[in-house]
Amino acid sequence: MPGARPRLLYVTDLAYPARGRRYCDEDIHLTSRLREHFDLALCHPLDAVALMDAYDAVVVRNSGPVLGYQAAYDDFRARALSSGTRVYNPLTGRADMAGKQYLLELSAAGFPVIPTVDRAEDLHLLPAADRYVVKPKLGADSLGLRVVAPGQAARLATGGVLVQPRVDFIHEVSFYFVDDDFQYALHAPDPRQRWQLEPYAATAADLEFARRFIDWNGLGHGIQRVDACRTRDGRLLLVELEDLNPYLSLDALPEEARDAFVTAFTASLSRFVQGAFSPA
Repeated sequence: MPGARPRLLYVTDLAYPARGRRYCDEDIHLTSRLREHFDLALCHPLDAVALMDAYDAVVVRNSGPVLGYQAAYDDFRARALSSGTRVYNPLTGRADMAGKQYLLELSAAGFPVIPTVDRAEDLHLLPAADRYVVKPKLGADSLGLRVVAPGQAARLATGGVLVQPRVDFIHEVSFYFVDDDFQYALHAPDPRQRWQLEPYAATAADLEFARRFIDWNGLGHGIQRVDACRTRDGRLLLVELEDLNPYLSLDALPEEARDAFVTAFTASLSRFVQGAFSPA
């Protein structure tokens, strides 16, 4: 391995104005810990292409929705794939990393997801509802999300958006994984306050639910967040599988759990970077 320690380019938008969250605090904390093990530099996502060749790996963290810089992200992705640049999370994700088309695929395959279609002629496949959620296939962070009446849903469902029944749920819960190892769970007791999170004691059934989606995605390395809602009858339904740059809400964890996550993340990154120098 060249040099004494691996060199990481850590991609983050420290100024991104997330609602109810401070992305910058999370990345400041994480990078302060990662510097104990790696030579590390931070950069904005718009600067990643110009800088990435000088590093052993690129770590994409709280870089914000790519809708805000889609052309630059597409260029970064294409160049990284063509040059063999090691990107964490790897660019092979099948979930939010590739848009929200996967929700259609999982719904059609019978996975426990909120029922989803994208065309008016398929609306009959959804449970009847008085309101429907319509969101862009390339959306993120609730950008472009609308709640509409059935007639309006039919007019909007032309293939470019996803349509789902608005679910009456008890709470939302998120399960966080490093590689394929479960780390912690958080839930929002009040459905109206998505980011007022508290630690959640996941049951064996909860983890079986979450692991189905981790296994389906097949990422060998990386951080993933399985977001779900619990319906009035106690079932969990997938809301999204975030495999590009999931916000971790580390500030909602007790210190011991936060330290355990950082340890797992550091070990995963070490294994990932070492792979670049292993004999073929």
